[in-house]
Amino acid sequence: MEQKTLRQEAEEFEIIQIGNIAELESVNIDDVFIKEEEHKDKDGEIFKVKFFKLNDIKYRVPSSVLEGIKTILKRFPDTKNIAVDKNGSGLNTKYNVLPMNNQTQEKVQ
Repeated sequence: MEQKTLRQEAEEFEIIQIGNIAELESVNIDDVFIKEEEHKDKDGEIFKVKFFKLNDIKYRVPSSVLEGIKTILKRFPDTKNIAVDKNGSGLNTKYNVLPMNNQTQEKVQ
């Protein structure tokens, strides 16, 4: 492994900016393409993250959001846009996926 000085490491360092799908007002589920990449947690354990890129920002898509979209599509197969509400933090985070009215972009309750 190549050794680098602190200066070299700092000059090459890139901030990884990753948001959460819940930060967006709505998402067109046909216009974004999901990718997956591996990260390491603070203990060095590898975990995978699903995300899409929008305006040069990566947005994480938790598996519970994918499950929610799948449930919506079973009932409303023509759904194009969804909104995601997020409650809680850390391991207690809960996501609520809502279909959007395709014409008015309002959340369907």
